[in-house]
Amino acid sequence: MNRPYNFSAGPAAMPQEVLTEAAAEMLDWHGSGMSVMEMSHRGREFVSIYEQAHLDLRELLAVPDSFKILFMQGGGLAENAIVPLNLSARVSPAGAAGSADFVVTGGWSLKSQQEARKYCTVNIAASNESDGHTTLPEPASWQLSHGASYVHICSNETIHGVEYHTLPDLQALGSDAALVVDCSSHVASRPIDWSRVGLAFAGAQKNLGPAGLTLVVVREDLLGHALAVCPSAFNYKTVADNQSMFNTPPTYAIYIAGLVFQWLKRQGGIAAMEARNQAKAALLYDAIDNSQLYYNKVAPNCRSRMNVPFFLRDESLNDAFLTGAREHGLLQLKGHKSVGGMRASIYNAMPMEGVQALVNYLHEFQKRRS
Repeated sequence: MNRPYNFSAGPAAMPQEVLTEAAAEMLDWHGSGMSVMEMSHRGREFVSIYEQAHLDLRELLAVPDSFKILFMQGGGLAENAIVPLNLSARVSPAGAAGSADFVVTGGWSLKSQQEARKYCTVNIAASNESDGHTTLPEPASWQLSHGASYVHICSNETIHGVEYHTLPDLQALGSDAALVVDCSSHVASRPIDWSRVGLAFAGAQKNLGPAGLTLVVVREDLLGHALAVCPSAFNYKTVADNQSMFNTPPTYAIYIAGLVFQWLKRQGGIAAMEARNQAKAALLYDAIDNSQLYYNKVAPNCRSRMNVPFFLRDESLNDAFLTGAREHGLLQLKGHKSVGGMRASIYNAMPMEGVQALVNYLHEFQKRRS
């Protein structure tokens, strides 16, 4: 089947092998006579799916035993509320809501701090708003507050295309707060240094599976500090104590994610994916940087390997560019409405051939317009 290349930022392209396998198992999973979406989440069939997915993910991401892996609902956006509901009272007396530090580097970390203000005191430790979210503030310049429960970063800004290539070391900065990482748009694209992380969360719909599933990896000592108003289904300790089965989890999304985890293992794991992603990003950025028609605004030392925003120097050509792209089987290249331009999301499931096809089109379109 000759499918087009889908550069959507999310819900994003899935590995074709995974879609083929899911299609084959749609009506009858492994001789059970049931589709996975018909199974009880407490039945032995689905429990086996969940347990295998859990084991595969822990292995892929090299998650230490001191962390709990939670499969939740609500997406990354909901975690902007769920995190402060669980962590903001961690160092506060009598379970009162405390404070948290936020580093604002783009649209998603901006949303995160706005939502957290409903539940705790927010301190903006650093921001790159003045340069249009095109650089990353050096950690040494962050104004971290005393007694903050956690420090929140978005390690890859999907809209603005800014990525931390190395996670900050809060201990080296003199902070004993927990580092909270929204890694929704680059989870499983590179290794994670868990020694620097207290909690990481990610919506699945970019690199892990379909929309509806949210991954939370939380250090055990951070459990049990939820505010009294935290809904039971969003209390990390309750979810962890019940192996993500306190309420009905997003069963079919977990099943698909489990197939993605197995696909990632067949590709060689996270280290192999990182090398592939570096090569894809280098190919695309090189084409943009060496053109006369396109440009990228992000500083080279913090460019995202997953989300590549770019602009045409003559914006009157935008519609023609997108029309031609669709005719060449290159889909979903229009930039986010808040920034305009174009954006190519080149997650794990995007093959090198897809990036090469886009680069070929960039050259062809420029040649026709020169």
